[in-house]
Amino acid sequence: MSVHDALVLINRAVTEFLSPDSGDFDSDTQFCSSWFEQYAWDKGSYGEADTLSRAKGTTVDGVVSSGIADSGSGKVRLLRWTEYETEWDPTKDDRTPVWEACHQMIRRLNNSGESAAGELLAKMPEKGEAIRQLAYHLYTLCERKKWAEEARAYNELIASWHAIVAASHDVGHKGEQTGLDF
Repeated sequence: MSVHDALVLINRAVTEFLSPDSGDFDSDTQFCSSWFEQYAWDKGSYGEADTLSRAKGTTVDGVVSSGIADSGSGKVRLLRWTEYETEWDPTKDDRTPVWEACHQMIRRLNNSGESAAGELLAKMPEKGEAIRQLAYHLYTLCERKKWAEEARAYNELIASWHAIVAASHDVGHKGEQTGLDF
């Protein structure tokens, strides 16, 4: 095993120990969660982002290309949900971290309501539980840090979750059988 692979495994174990809710998330989401805890939506140095991304098993270029972060002039920052692509379709995205899915759900909920958020969830039902867990994790983090404005978006997603899931079932989950074949 390489030193890099060992460090990724060690960092993942530490992350699970310190924040059990984030241990099952993909590498990009783990990077974003840790970066958010340090910087929220502010810029930080590329060097720190590079070190953290490697420890989480991803790269700065990877999170930037997935559309969840911005990098330039030696700085890195996470994109706010208001900056996410409006015509995003998870079925056409080849790299969809839970972080992106969660923030796209928040964008859709805030811009178009629960039914539209449900339509989006129907395209990625396998991410539903992870999105909900991430929203809880980020809400708790924001509350702990007294970031009321940031906490609001996660709380709204959590509060609307049952209606969103119901709406996703109304339109039918992607790839899910909707009736019985005889």
